[in-house]
Amino acid sequence: MSERTNAAALAALGFLVFAASAAPAGAADWSDTAISWRYGQRFREPYNPADIKKHIFALTHASGYKYGSNYFNVDLLQSDSNDPGSLNQSEGAQEAYIVYRHTLDIGALRGAPIAYGPVKGLGLVLGFDWNTKNDIGYNSRKRMLVVGPTLMWNVPGFLSTGVMLLRESNAPSGAFPPISEVRSRYTYETHPMFSATWGIPVPDSWLGGWGAGWSFEGYLNYIAAKGRDEVGNPTGAETNLDMQLMVDIGSRFGQPKNRFRLGVEYQFWNNKFGNTAATTGNRGQRASTPMVRAEYHF
Repeated sequence: MSERTNAAALAALGFLVFAASAAPAGAADWSDTAISWRYGQRFREPYNPADIKKHIFALTHASGYKYGSNYFNVDLLQSDSNDPGSLNQSEGAQEAYIVYRHTLDIGALRGAPIAYGPVKGLGLVLGFDWNTKNDIGYNSRKRMLVVGPTLMWNVPGFLSTGVMLLRESNAPSGAFPPISEVRSRYTYETHPMFSATWGIPVPDSWLGGWGAGWSFEGYLNYIAAKGRDEVGNPTGAETNLDMQLMVDIGSRFGQPKNRFRLGVEYQFWNNKFGNTAATTGNRGQRASTPMVRAEYHF
């Protein structure tokens, strides 16, 4: 299958998953769907010493109903030639990464809120990650199941923190040993993750009267080591922090609230996918990446 055909198939799959997750939209109390674009020049990949430019196009859907909420996101990532798609081309690698999370509100299920102090609710998160990438070295085919409790905090906007259990596998097929010698799907040790997600409106007073429509959003995942990898190397604890400062531009031009938003984003990713400095020779396992971001909500 060609790179472009594969990308089209990935996009189609993403929309099918999205349609499935959005199917009960008639029963939703609220929903928000957006397409977005972001761009950065300092992405990194394990074992690759180069800075990589990437365009990332995304489809995101979030909705809430009586007993909880849904979150779905598919990223389609296009690298530049510093992350080539194969040995025989200079065109950059393509990747699709899908995330789905469903949060059950335990208080809503039992008919009485579970709240104490600053905590306004207790939830159970269930979901999965799925990715595929065509590149010169690894060709990731990640599959991961996620389950765990989360606390929902009483703040403006939202803040949730939880501890999840992850069951992850991969079936890489790179061009070079030792990855080229992997012949079957490999499952890592089950391991925990601390996760935080937030979306906090910025008070107008903080920006001297220019704060209307600004929001601070993001997530933090701290993932424990997951045993040994496909070729027997020890993995390390992974940190992935992604945060953004967004502003509602559309309302300044007569559009509905939060229809069109612009902002800046920053990602810090250490020990990406569990790869450490010891196993990569300190090449590409850590990234510090500023980005620009634009979103259209409908």
